[in-house]
Amino acid sequence: MKRLMHGLAALAAVLILAGIAAAQTGQLTGQVLDKEGKPYPEVTVEIKNTATNQTFTTKTDKDGKFTQLGVGPGIYDVTFSNDKDGFNYGTRVQISAAQSEPLNISVKDLIAKNLIANPDAAKKKNEEESKFKEMKEHFQNGLNAMTDAATQKAALKSAPPDQKSGIQDKLTADYTTAISEFQAADQAASPKEAKNHALVLGHLGEAYEATGRFDEAAEAFEKAIALNPQGPFYTHEATNLANSATQQTDPKVRDQKLADAGASCDKATALDPTLTGLCWKNIGIVLSNKGLLAQAVAPLQKASTADPKDPQVWYLLGNALTATISSKQEGDKEIYTIPPGTTEAYQHCIDAAAGQPIADQCKQALDGLQALSGGSDLTVKNRKKK
Repeated sequence: MKRLMHGLAALAAVLILAGIAAAQTGQLTGQVLDKEGKPYPEVTVEIKNTATNQTFTTKTDKDGKFTQLGVGPGIYDVTFSNDKDGFNYGTRVQISAAQSEPLNISVKDLIAKNLIANPDAAKKKNEEESKFKEMKEHFQNGLNAMTDAATQKAALKSAPPDQKSGIQDKLTADYTTAISEFQAADQAASPKEAKNHALVLGHLGEAYEATGRFDEAAEAFEKAIALNPQGPFYTHEATNLANSATQQTDPKVRDQKLADAGASCDKATALDPTLTGLCWKNIGIVLSNKGLLAQAVAPLQKASTADPKDPQVWYLLGNALTATISSKQEGDKEIYTIPPGTTEAYQHCIDAAAGQPIADQCKQALDGLQALSGGSDLTVKNRKKK
């Protein structure tokens, strides 16, 4: 009898264990269709028991179908997601038997019922966020390169001759990196972020300008202006157009670029009148440095009108006007025609630069003009030649 009881107990234990095993070997199946009603592969399906937090994770196959074994009776939160497409949908189901009914999902129906956002819109948003992050990283890299370039440029001025070559190589590398990074930031910039995009293009223009690529710099600033018109952008554009003009061999092309530079200064003035003097001064400096002194007169006159307290502008204007002095022989004398405003330019320079070294330069130039005012005696020159 005892043996029979032991046998029945053992049988009962086996049956109980078998029942538990049966409960644990259930499954949840289903299929996911995309927004076009086609099978949706690579959708992650997470099945989480709300009572025990036991979680199962699987994915749909090429037919959009999934099968998860071991899902026993209970209430489950089931989440369907595809990060690539921005698709995410969750639902709660109650499974009352080991073999549950298939759980089928149609993205098309969910969108129609406004139960989820359009995956295309979510995907686009994710892409935009990724692009913005990429743009920001490249932009910061470009700024870092330009900051280091400024350091190298300052060091170059005071470096011993044997160190200048190495510093120049670093400077060139910095500008190359800056241009590359700003170009990458330009490519990653979103059309919706007009101000950010314009800022990227502005810095790209500055990097081009630093390397003497004036046409590309002017183009970059023109693109920045189209996105977000700003006075400083126009000022930089004017400077680069003027620099480009000095590189032209065709006088007509040169004059047209100078006219375009002047137009940019006018636009800068319209947006920010405080930039008038700076914009025209920059053009005057560019032309003066390249020996185009006659062409520098008009911009420097406009700069002096805008900022009459700038001694450098007056000095450059005086030099530009001096370069246009003409002369003719009258009897035994060479008579000089000094353009109106020349002596006044140097005098304004002296008044505005009291105590500064440039005042001495203007004084010397003014003394030279006064020496010419009475003409020069050719007979004395002829005697010296004999």
